[in-house]
Amino acid sequence: MRQWSALLLGAVLVAAPTAQAYAHPDPTTHPPAEAPAAAEPSYGKGWRPLAPIASGPRQEHSVAAVGDKVYVIGGIVPDSSGGFTTTGRMEVYDTRRGTWSDAAPLPVAMNHPNVAAVGGRIYVLGGLSGGASWQALGDSFVYDPHADRWRRLPSMPAGIERGSAAMGVHGSRIYLAGGMRTLTPSPGGLQDTVDTVSSYDVVTGRWRTLPSLPQARDHVGGAVVGATFYVIGGRDRGQVNVRDTVYAYDLRSRRWSQRAPMPTARGGIATAIVGTKIYTFGGEGKHDGSGPDAVFDQTEAYDTRHDRWQRLAPMPVPRHGTAAVAVGGTIYIPGGGTAGGGRPVDVNDAYRPAGR
Repeated sequence: MRQWSALLLGAVLVAAPTAQAYAHPDPTTHPPAEAPAAAEPSYGKGWRPLAPIASGPRQEHSVAAVGDKVYVIGGIVPDSSGGFTTTGRMEVYDTRRGTWSDAAPLPVAMNHPNVAAVGGRIYVLGGLSGGASWQALGDSFVYDPHADRWRRLPSMPAGIERGSAAMGVHGSRIYLAGGMRTLTPSPGGLQDTVDTVSSYDVVTGRWRTLPSLPQARDHVGGAVVGATFYVIGGRDRGQVNVRDTVYAYDLRSRRWSQRAPMPTARGGIATAIVGTKIYTFGGEGKHDGSGPDAVFDQTEAYDTRHDRWQRLAPMPVPRHGTAAVAVGGTIYIPGGGTAGGGRPVDVNDAYRPAGR
């Protein structure tokens, strides 16, 4: 692997809406090259800046942790024309050394890939393709960090392919809830949000269809704590149709229930688990009368034991389309977009909850 040295910088359900235009990501609306200068980030309690992503801006990617390393997989990156392209690049952040390195790229370029780490290996179970419009891919792979090698798995069963699903792991099973199958950039673009719930057993290689979500969701947070799979926030057919719902799926009874709502409705959030709490970061949508381009700085934690939420110090750089993962009690959040739709950045931050 090639390495770079680190440089630190400074409960009522509602009817599903009809499909509507979706401006994500539209390079004509948000050209990266013309982005205004951002204000100097303010790092509040628990936050600290890290070495930026070595290759540059990244958005709509996924992350996984194996040992002390954070793997950044796929996503969209700026291209030479001022727009975006989907990448299969994988980069690795060493949390002990504060350095970045390249790893073997994902065999098929994907944005919004469905990613989970199990038993020291990283699984990618479908995602979305690139181009002028995005379509669901069922291509699946497993990565061995020791060999720095990907191996192709059988594709997802026909009909359940999607990207941007909520993800969770329990034992040898990976759980996927919701996601989206198609997206056409604006004007006139449509997004196909699904309520599909599936599981994949990494030992047997078998897929199982589970009871559907109470409502369709994509760009949604996911986490398994104990024997419960939580599906948090997200959106339904459009970036302004954000939700504050928290759905809980009991892995033993195979039943859904609803928990205390998130304080701030938002989609495009990142989630990570520390102990029995689920931490949520950023997002985009419409809030307090703002337009659809609102990007959130909210950091909010859900206490799974007491079914309650807590507001924490906001993100120093508000963004959506990012991803988060915990290593040793610290949560790492690389990349994301700083404007509604698409404006990838190379920001890499860490958040450590109080008392850790």
